[in-house]
Amino acid sequence: MSGIIAQNTLDGSGLIKSPEGGGAWNFIKKLTASGSSDLSFVDGTDDVVLDSTYKIYVFTFNNIHPETDNMTFQFNLSIDSGSNYNVAKTTTFITAYHGESDAGGALIYKESADLAEGTGGQNLSGPLGNGNDECVSGYLHLFNPSSTTFIKHFMSSFATYNEADYTDNGHGGGYGNTTSAVDAIQFKMSTDNIDAGDICLYGIST
Repeated sequence: MSGIIAQNTLDGSGLIKSPEGGGAWNFIKKLTASGSSDLSFVDGTDDVVLDSTYKIYVFTFNNIHPETDNMTFQFNLSIDSGSNYNVAKTTTFITAYHGESDAGGALIYKESADLAEGTGGQNLSGPLGNGNDECVSGYLHLFNPSSTTFIKHFMSSFATYNEADYTDNGHGGGYGNTTSAVDAIQFKMSTDNIDAGDICLYGIST
């Protein structure tokens, strides 16, 4: 098989082979928002695996939008099973945008969306509206979260239809500056609730 969903024997197993010839994507958990304050994945809770089983984890987020206009979608990390989401992070963030009316169009470094040893949430979107179509979809890679030797690198990519009828295509990356094992991750809006959307967690076999 060369990089598509396995047939017959793997149907329903959540196992997808990488098209690059690397490891398989192993489905772990799906969380669905419905007026939710956050969506959190905690290792060992509700069938969530976020440990040394895999060295790479991927979170896919699909049609996430807030209850209130002008919110941003964010994530944060925990080293104490979700008691605190406050790992210091240093990050970078770029975005390209273009309007439905053919207005604008630029690629920028978005300094307001980066962190320098900040413990708050890291953006995974630009400003979002509360309409069903004003949402964000994308993914977040988290590398070797269970390591007690290395810091925790991550990369993100997203596509947004924002409140001003623009598309944003953004990319972020950085590291959680801790050598403790990261065992939980939380997704939420900058303020207010996540009205709808879902997030799926996969572990990548290597």
